Amino acid sequence: MTADITALDLEGAGAALAAESARFASLGWMRGTSGNLSVVLSRDPLRLAVTASGHDKGELTSADVVLVDGQGAAVHGGKPSAEAELHARVAALTGAGAVVHVHTVASVAMGSRQPGGIVFKDLEMLKGVGQPAHDTEVTLPVILNSQDMKVLGDRLEAARDPRMPAVVVAGHGLYAWGADLRQARHHTEVVEWLLELELTRR
Repeated sequence: MTADITALDLEGAGAALAAESARFASLGWMRGTSGNLSVVLSRDPLRLAVTASGHDKGELTSADVVLVDGQGAAVHGGKPSAEAELHARVAALTGAGAVVHVHTVASVAMGSRQPGGIVFKDLEMLKGVGQPAHDTEVTLPVILNSQDMKVLGDRLEAARDPRMPAVVVAGHGLYAWGADLRQARHHTEVVEWLLELELTRR
């Protein structure tokens, strides 16, 4: 733990992450132990609370959380998600206060069908990611997967569009982020809706 982050802070973050995980699991977006979430607890130095590795995401408790540093390494708690380093990279790169990673059928399917990026335009739902509903074309980036989080983070940084708070990792799933956990959830839900729409259109 650090001087600025207490056990109570971490427990509160764990409870919030557990609630969000249960929500996503109920939608079928975090089946079994798949997926992970994080919330920023400190900016300087960067510290995030990340869901613990290997736990059923529909059954998390406030204790199933790990405090990690800006490289995704555990500072306090057990074993963080293997993708904690990417969560930290997204938080540092975008200024996000929370990051959500879900494994949805639509994100994997559309990532395979449109590996160059998924284009959305003239849809009211785009307002949910802060874009005009009409006369605007926004691309959701798709990046190749890697088990090396440094490589994956470099790909995300190179491909990301500041107008779209999300990216699809091909063959893997969706990452979305926001100023806080609630906004990250909303962005995840909106982008997933857009992906499902494109999937049904095809």
